Amino acid sequence: MSFFATVWEGIKATSIVEWLAVASSILYVILAAKRSILCWFFAFIGSALFVYLCFIGELYIESILQLFYVAMAVVGWVTWNHAKAEEVVLKKWDGKKHVINILASGFVAVVLGYLFDNYTNQANPYIDAFTTVYSLAATFMVTQKIVENWLYWIIIDLVSIYLYAQRDYNLTAIQYVLFTVLAIFGFVAWQKAYKKQLQ
Repeated sequence: MSFFATVWEGIKATSIVEWLAVASSILYVILAAKRSILCWFFAFIGSALFVYLCFIGELYIESILQLFYVAMAVVGWVTWNHAKAEEVVLKKWDGKKHVINILASGFVAVVLGYLFDNYTNQANPYIDAFTTVYSLAATFMVTQKIVENWLYWIIIDLVSIYLYAQRDYNLTAIQYVLFTVLAIFGFVAWQKAYKKQLQ
């Protein structure tokens, strides 16, 4: 069976829970790129569903990440709700903050990967730890309206394609292909908005 036939069969076998999780997550990214506060509602729904999917798929670190997303959806809603989302000032981090973030997240990812590799039946522990830890940082950056969050998401999403395909979550893997494209558009949109706010 060809690759595309295998993917198609996987999509046809996709559960309604995964369909709802994927649809909610896609709406979240689109609305986040548009800086709509409604993005956090869909983030909450999609993440709550992915907590369950990741747990039954033995992606325990990812399941914990999704639980964090549920909490961050609430934080994001509250943070953005203090002002209209489109009026919240966009910010950029200097190089030092990015270096600290990358090194600290990398260290935590290695430690987490090691622990889950040696003490659980976690699938792809180091890759899952990488996507989880860097996603935590990137999600925080979204709540704070840091423009470069989208650059982190591009890399995270590309790695996530492989991670989910390995667990036969084919629709979710395709979702991350779309997320990669949306992250590129999100970065361009926020970059333009940031330049405009400086004028």
